[in-house]
Amino acid sequence: MKQPTKNDFPPTIFYSAQDSKACVPVLLEALQQAMVNDAYWKPLLANFKVSKSNTIHLGVFIEPYLQLIIDGKKTLESRFSINRTAPYCKVQNGDLLLLKRSGGPIVGLCQITHAWSYTLDAAEWDTLKSQHAKALCIQSPAFWEEKKKANYATLMKVRHVRVVEPSIPFIKSDRRGWLAL
Repeated sequence: MKQPTKNDFPPTIFYSAQDSKACVPVLLEALQQAMVNDAYWKPLLANFKVSKSNTIHLGVFIEPYLQLIIDGKKTLESRFSINRTAPYCKVQNGDLLLLKRSGGPIVGLCQITHAWSYTLDAAEWDTLKSQHAKALCIQSPAFWEEKKKANYATLMKVRHVRVVEPSIPFIKSDRRGWLAL
């Protein structure tokens, strides 16, 4: 993959499921450039090494949830699935989460400070709804109705949310809403 130059920064990053790690060095470089003046993120990104204990995740977000996270109003992200797919049991405290606009670029960055994975049953559903709806910014019963077929859930507390400027073009060809890079 071509390294970015000052003339083509930020680079367009192409993700391929067949070589999912190939984009990580260019992505980290783009993030370092975007966060060069950020006291929290600059040292963290400079020393970041992808490993079993440090993972970069890319979440695809729609509105209004993307803006709610960026504004700091939504402090808990959730993903529900029928099968055990990422981020279920793949997210750890300290992992990085990139906020990608659906059909668009990476526009934000945050850190996962706590993660919980659930196998859903009636009791877990009641707990999720009653204890986490506010932090998830879920006000519509339709949300819970859409998710009721899910067997698994992952909740992630996010902090240190920053807007990535300039945004980073990120092209992926699959329809997954979550990638563990």
